[in-house]
Amino acid sequence: MAKFELKLPKMGESVAEATITNWLKEVGDTIEFDEAVLEIATDKVDSEVPSEVEGVLVEKRFDVDDVVQVGQTLAIIETQGDTAVPQLPEEESQPVVVETASKIEKQVNKVIETVAPVTSASGRFYSPLVKNIAKTEGVTQAELDTISGTGKDGRVTKNDILQYLKNRNNKPTQSVTGESKKETPSTVKKAVSKAPVSVNGDAEIIEMSRMGKLIAHHMVQSVQTSAHVQSFVECDVTNIWNWRKKVKEAYKKREGENLTFTPIFMEAVAKALKDYPMMNISVEGDTIIKHKNINLGMAAALADGNLIVPVIKNADQLNLVGMSKAVNDLASRARNGQLKPDEIQGGTYTVTNVGTFGSVMGTPIINQPQVGILALGAIRKVPSVIETPDGDFIGIRYKMFLSHSYDHRVVNGALGGQFVKAVADYLEAWDVNREV
Repeated sequence: MAKFELKLPKMGESVAEATITNWLKEVGDTIEFDEAVLEIATDKVDSEVPSEVEGVLVEKRFDVDDVVQVGQTLAIIETQGDTAVPQLPEEESQPVVVETASKIEKQVNKVIETVAPVTSASGRFYSPLVKNIAKTEGVTQAELDTISGTGKDGRVTKNDILQYLKNRNNKPTQSVTGESKKETPSTVKKAVSKAPVSVNGDAEIIEMSRMGKLIAHHMVQSVQTSAHVQSFVECDVTNIWNWRKKVKEAYKKREGENLTFTPIFMEAVAKALKDYPMMNISVEGDTIIKHKNINLGMAAALADGNLIVPVIKNADQLNLVGMSKAVNDLASRARNGQLKPDEIQGGTYTVTNVGTFGSVMGTPIINQPQVGILALGAIRKVPSVIETPDGDFIGIRYKMFLSHSYDHRVVNGALGGQFVKAVADYLEAWDVNREV
């Protein structure tokens, strides 16, 4: 009999940790090779961890809701083979383990004796260090959720919370009599407390899902970070409509999948980003990062109504067939929850199709740290003025609105407007004789 360590696998270049959401196997259960043992969630995608061996689960190292670092051992599986758990020699490992365990036990006991646990109802991640500082200093969860973070994905760092405490302790508050006094943990708690909300029997209380909480946090963070402005352009897509109608059956027969409008629009956006590279940037603090690769995020609807944004890497290097296959593949796997963490990261610009839901136009929120997002409105058949050498006429055309939201901190109105106009120009100049 041998023991195998099931570790949290590397899930992407920028994914360092995950939260355990569900154990699919219990201690004593038999596990087949490649069978899922537990479910995990990163900040953007859910996944399963399969077993690399056959055997029996003999130990679970973590519980549900625990945050685990990549490479940490999740569980021990007993096998019939000779795959053993790596161990240090007994004479070397025992003193170190005993000493480390003793230190940890003292620290944990000290924290348990002095503070109460802090949990976040918003789904925002806080490191154990930040949580401990908050507990020790009497910072309520409501206060903690209001602190602006300078860490990755807006996380609150040690310096952020220490700076907050410094400002809070030095900030005078005005008493009823007009006297100035410093805030204390007790006065802060009183300030943030709210009156209970009464709900009658006709209302239903629905708790937000984990992903819903994350999306809500990201949306609020984006609005608080960027100066959102919009530019709108109406685009005539009659040539595209007629061309697609002409070639879609032959394309489906040849490629085995549908040719939708989305890859056509994505191709035009990729071309416009090459023309206007200062739209293909991101902002970090006071620094602008100009990206060489054009990685297009594509907002896709999930079964639960939420949205996820898989990324088409190097979109400008794909022909229309390649773009179509990438769009269909990512959209399908997004709906089935099969996206990998790497496939929703690294985007440099995002496109969302609000026309899918019947919207004529929209004002989308920027996907941080990008600086722009384009909303595609519904294609409508409308009366339009047609200019010809013989004069102007009224005719029926297929048109849509392109709504461009951009970060006015770094993108001025001229650039934002020129970019979306370039997208429209590429679509209106579509070659009706194009081969696909």
